[in-house]
Amino acid sequence: MYRFLKKIHTHTGFYIPHRYREGYGVSKAGIDYAKENGFTLIVSLDCGIKSADLIAYSKDLGIDFIVCDHHLPDKTLPPAVAILNPKQDDCAYPYKELCGCGVGFKLMQALTDKLDLHPDTAFQYLDLLATAIAADIVPITGENRILAHHGLLKANQEPNNGIKALAKLSGLITELHITNLVFMIAPRVNAAGRMDDATKAVEMFIAETEEDALKYAEMLHSDNTERKEADKTITEEALAQISENEEWKKRKSTVVFRPHWHKGVVGIVASRLIETWYRPTIVLTQSGDYAAGSARSVPGFNLYEAIHACREHLLGYGGHFAAAGMTLELDQVDAFREKFEKVVSSSITADMLIPEIVIDAEIELKDIRQPLYDIISQMEPYGPENLRPVFITKKVTDTGWSKIVKEQHLRFSVKKDNVTISGIGFNMADKYELLQQKKQIDIVYTIEVNEWKGNTSLQIRVIDCRLST
Repeated sequence: MYRFLKKIHTHTGFYIPHRYREGYGVSKAGIDYAKENGFTLIVSLDCGIKSADLIAYSKDLGIDFIVCDHHLPDKTLPPAVAILNPKQDDCAYPYKELCGCGVGFKLMQALTDKLDLHPDTAFQYLDLLATAIAADIVPITGENRILAHHGLLKANQEPNNGIKALAKLSGLITELHITNLVFMIAPRVNAAGRMDDATKAVEMFIAETEEDALKYAEMLHSDNTERKEADKTITEEALAQISENEEWKKRKSTVVFRPHWHKGVVGIVASRLIETWYRPTIVLTQSGDYAAGSARSVPGFNLYEAIHACREHLLGYGGHFAAAGMTLELDQVDAFREKFEKVVSSSITADMLIPEIVIDAEIELKDIRQPLYDIISQMEPYGPENLRPVFITKKVTDTGWSKIVKEQHLRFSVKKDNVTISGIGFNMADKYELLQQKKQIDIVYTIEVNEWKGNTSLQIRVIDCRLST
């Protein structure tokens, strides 16, 4: 948006609120910055729909607002000169699942048309839009799928300097897919705001040269390395905290707290804990004089409603069905933990506490051939609500070549009916003993291409395995 507007209006700037000092959305400091620097219009991206008071403050200062957002509006809308949000009750736009950047892209398209600019004036940023669609975990259906498809083409043929720099630092030498954007590009961009200041991420994406972009990409890469170390350390400490408390192991919720944990990764840690203790989870740390944290849910359980039911122990909270955040007094942590457990226990069902893998079809190893993969590839790009097909093959056996790699992953080599296939199971090293038993097992997996030293072959990405019955 910044690069687009800069081409049609020279006095254009950008402002990223600091995550910890100012919060996530529109900030008073940002509005004051606009006033001090002579700006008369603010375009908010991925925020603003719930900022009625702040946008009224901006209006009083003589600064107009255009809100581009995709979050659910409140009954009272902000006094902006224009609001673009497909989730407004009276919005007739047919596709409702655009990400925040997607809504901003619609504004760019409209301006391109209104100002008689060449369509490429907006379309040249499709690679950044595809990155946003992937990172924001919105459904890869309808218009999102079309935009992601064409954005990936742009990312592979003529990428933004920032994408090019991050791909280089990530060691990516193959074609970019949605999964690369999700697991290689997005974490490094997100890490900037989690660990420090997200402004450098914008600087990287607007860099005019590869050299400048690489300079900022290296900062993001460093932030992400720091984020991963904090994530690993805090997860280990949190798991130890649960294991040391026998009563906590039996609970239907998890609430852990340590004052020294880094605020930027508590949401990630909550998701990690669910991998081991599958239940609604809250990770708290100290933020100034208060405790603050993030919550993650299991499918089917309304986390926001559960936290709302504990509001007497909270100073503030917000979020949605699957994720939320909260602030509370330090002396309320224990009381909140007990109340949250009471609320969850009384409302969660037994089946919600059992992880579920949705399997699309049972096939044999001999079916894993290029024609099948080519058909699967026609449905790309994959993502939420258009997930890559998951298969099960029963009664396979280990070839003897399976092994643990990098201490936590498992390299599979299995066979059935004289057909052998290899694959990888991330964070599945604990399943190695199962393979060593040389008994028949059932494996659940997706099919992917493995590229190594210029050679390509089909392999499986194993999701889970168990002894055959």
